[in-house]
Amino acid sequence: MFYRGYGDGPDGRETGPKRQRMSAQGPPGPFYGPHPGSAFMYNPYGFVPPPVFPVVKLRGLPFDCAERDVLDFFGGLDVVDVLFVHKNGKVTGEAFCVLGYPLQVDFALGKNRQNMGRRYVEVFRSTKQEYYKAIANEVAESRVHGTVTGGGGGGSGGRGGVSGGRSPRRQVQRVRPSDDGKENAEHTGIMRLRGLPFSAGKEDILDFFRDFDISEDSVHVTVNGEGRPTGDAFVEFRSAEESRAAMVKDRKTLGSRYIELFPSSVEELEEALSRGR
Repeated sequence: MFYRGYGDGPDGRETGPKRQRMSAQGPPGPFYGPHPGSAFMYNPYGFVPPPVFPVVKLRGLPFDCAERDVLDFFGGLDVVDVLFVHKNGKVTGEAFCVLGYPLQVDFALGKNRQNMGRRYVEVFRSTKQEYYKAIANEVAESRVHGTVTGGGGGGSGGRGGVSGGRSPRRQVQRVRPSDDGKENAEHTGIMRLRGLPFSAGKEDILDFFRDFDISEDSVHVTVNGEGRPTGDAFVEFRSAEESRAAMVKDRKTLGSRYIELFPSSVEELEEALSRGR
């Protein structure tokens, strides 16, 4: 989502995939810069505070929850980011969800205690500070435990867990197949990129893979139902072997952001493209 002219103060808003915003310097471009002057915006009637950062916190997610489940749970809302929370390398059943507009927070809160699968999910109002703190914790978790922050929720107190100890179902981290064991995943020649700057185009991706022989027609930048970039893209390589070799670019930077790569499939590519039609 593009947010023009919002401040970077305590109540300001920023955009872009989660972990890249931990950089000390924000990404360049008119959509990411701080509002000039005061953190308050001026209108003919005086100064008014900028909109509240639109984020909610979820608790009680199923142990095998994935981003797709959260998107379906908040069907009809513009979900910008989903950040699953881990502790000691284990899923916690908590997540943060950043929405497209402040007004959508109230709609998201209306989903409080509604079911996701067999479990009801609690939805709370959250803050930019709490969300950013969670990002920092997830970065630290991934370094210590190798946690994959892109998927996997977890059971939470009293709903399917073992009182006073860990549920056996939570001993093994459950994530989406595309996120689990990248090095052993089957390559089909199609790669999914996650974490792109919203301003990135095909030329930027071609430059990112400049050591590989790919054409502009083989690059697909995905958009949402409103035609806005999602931060994801797909690249079709000439062969599965070349796709596997391209994994050396996993977590390399494009501009000021690092890009995550995942082996993908024709079905996932077609599904992603159909959402933007």
